[in-house]
Amino acid sequence: MLIRTGFDIRYETEVATPLMAMLSLHPSRNGDLRTPHRITTMPDVPMHDYVDAFGNVCTRLTVPEGGLTLRCDFIVDDPFQKDPHSPEAIQHRVEDLPDEVLVYLLGSRYCETDRLSDVAWSLFGHIPPGWVRVQAIVGFVHNHIEFGYHHARPTKTAWDAYQEQQGVCRDYAHLAIALCRCMNIPARYCTGYLGDIDIPPIPGPMDFSAWFDVYLGDRWHTFDARHNKARAGRLLMARGRDATDTALTTTFGPARLVGFHVHTDAVETFDLGTAPVARS
Repeated sequence: MLIRTGFDIRYETEVATPLMAMLSLHPSRNGDLRTPHRITTMPDVPMHDYVDAFGNVCTRLTVPEGGLTLRCDFIVDDPFQKDPHSPEAIQHRVEDLPDEVLVYLLGSRYCETDRLSDVAWSLFGHIPPGWVRVQAIVGFVHNHIEFGYHHARPTKTAWDAYQEQQGVCRDYAHLAIALCRCMNIPARYCTGYLGDIDIPPIPGPMDFSAWFDVYLGDRWHTFDARHNKARAGRLLMARGRDATDTALTTTFGPARLVGFHVHTDAVETFDLGTAPVARS
């Protein structure tokens, strides 16, 4: 399936302010691009990319005095297959895990394993390890948290989400990740595009989405505690320990987010010289 996606984000500032953005499609999806993927700015300012320790593309620039708009619009060819279901996937003993996976067992800025360990073992210690245990964690988090954008705040952690029982997709992901890590299941945070192409339209403006991966049976598997169901059309942008490693933008000084628009739509056909034809 061809998916047209992108964003239009504006910041206003009183003084020139450095900014780091993680708004590029993940390099693992570059082969699926059908049009160029370019982040542009208005006004035009110098910027450059680098790849961080987690394999994500980061863009550095400086927002000039007054403000700046970041834009991107591209088409990607997606197999549009739902997240694989692998109930036979085993949970590895910690001593058998690859070295590079161990970091995803540790506590992090938004996933306090020390505070949630007793909770996790009391809730899931009796459940057989592996896929069924992860699904139990996902189901618990899905039912435990009430979704609402008005519940969002940048300082909310997994412990806060557990206590308050409210949040947005990143809070679902953080709590599920923390509970998995407490149960010795490596888990990493993912962010990207996930439109409502495969489900009834969701009221409200489009946004980026957060989900998570767990390491079972020698590979990573995708789970989504917000929706608690397999979804199609995920377009990965970044992944890491938690939202600290995958922040959409980080400003190094005062800046106001005054415009935010994300789009993700299926398209029938396209020509590089014409606009895509949207699916009805």
